[in-house]
Amino acid sequence: MLSPEIILITVLSYFALLTLVSYITGKEDNNKVFFKANKNSNWLIVAFGMVGASLSGVTFISVPGWVEDTQFTYFQVVLGYLVGYLFVATILLPIYYRLGLTSIYEYLDQRFGKNSYLVGSVFFLISRVLGASFRLFLVAIVLQEFVFDSMKIPFEITVIFSILLIWLYTKRGGIKTIVWTDTIQTTLMILAVILSIIYINKSLDWSITEFLYSSDIKEYNRIFVMDNFLERNFFWKHFIGGAFITICMTGLDQDMMQKNLTCRNIDEAKKNMVLFSFILVFVTFLFILLGALLYIYAYKSNISIPANSDLLFPKIALEGGLGQFVGITFILGLIAAAYSSADSALTSLTTSFCIDILKINKLPEEHQIKIRKQTHIWMSLALIVVVIIYRYVLDRNVIDSLLIVAQYTYGPLLGLFAFGIFTKFQIDDKKVYYVVIINMILIIFLGNIDSSLIGGYSIGYELLPINGLLNFIGLYLIRK
Repeated sequence: MLSPEIILITVLSYFALLTLVSYITGKEDNNKVFFKANKNSNWLIVAFGMVGASLSGVTFISVPGWVEDTQFTYFQVVLGYLVGYLFVATILLPIYYRLGLTSIYEYLDQRFGKNSYLVGSVFFLISRVLGASFRLFLVAIVLQEFVFDSMKIPFEITVIFSILLIWLYTKRGGIKTIVWTDTIQTTLMILAVILSIIYINKSLDWSITEFLYSSDIKEYNRIFVMDNFLERNFFWKHFIGGAFITICMTGLDQDMMQKNLTCRNIDEAKKNMVLFSFILVFVTFLFILLGALLYIYAYKSNISIPANSDLLFPKIALEGGLGQFVGITFILGLIAAAYSSADSALTSLTTSFCIDILKINKLPEEHQIKIRKQTHIWMSLALIVVVIIYRYVLDRNVIDSLLIVAQYTYGPLLGLFAFGIFTKFQIDDKKVYYVVIINMILIIFLGNIDSSLIGGYSIGYELLPINGLLNFIGLYLIRK
């Protein structure tokens, strides 16, 4: 069993490394570096680093823990991701580069007007605060369970400690720092999942091939659900939902797009997106495989399954008798996965609020830097508050919760961008608020309707494209 002291030393050593990287990359303390990294990032570095930011602690912990309930059906969603990434690379990125955007929501200002611009920015801020908080919540509950509880330190202090560390190494270099720290974090995350698979198989006296062909894995390895359209995880629901989740949570998300916009030109940005998408699919499948292996190992070793399935991987890695090396690797992979998304989220939230809401680009440079630093602090505090709230209200697997929330918050963004890109109509910008509010009420009703009232049909991730479609129709009704 890995002691709390060793875990804490591992965490602090890791952050010392990130702080060193931040010092090296943050020597130019200006907004051009913080927001755009001087548009000089190597596309290969960006592509690799984006893997960690996209997967995050949610994939690292929650996907393996979800395997017993869903088997491998989550991979249907992942296959949909590929279609979504292709759309982002071929449709959205060229628009962003042609317009020379810092915040992608500036497109809505140019296309429709200030009200649409504000709606897009606000929904991004809500979506990213909630999403980043989900990811931070995961790492916080693991640190609390295996480190800070034994030290009698409250959960709230754990959260403050975690976000303070992120704030420290992102406060100067911004996105330039993130591009490089994400690369380190992605490396550690992939290393952790590969070593975990190797060492658990070794403990079971299996080779990788024996594991893949074992009778045990057959209990979990169902990928495709094609027999019942009414089921929530029916293939086309998951596949189409996955494509739209990617379009929204990557292509319409300042966090993910800000990294792409640091590439030197559109061709490099496209190559980055395509390479990143295939790496992401492969690594996600490794996590799904790991989930099956964790359950097999737990049952064969008489390890009790935690009531919260998100804690299965931490429990086996830290208390499952696999040795300190696996435990330390897990901790490094966990904090790398969690913070690779949280640090970039903090940077993108700061960017969007400064550019879209406060419009600091119209102010003198010295005022811009001061406001950006103050905003960075306020966004850190917002994350702290939301993560603490999750502690008391969250009652389901985190990745499912994350994707469900995305279906509600990204719908207006999907509708606005789709209407702007695929039609030539102008809208009555003053009425966009009515469209969004009415559709939000409708989508909340649809998302919570009892399946027995609609012939047993269970609504899944297809709620996101439905949300976008309703907003698209609403915008059409207020066209000029």
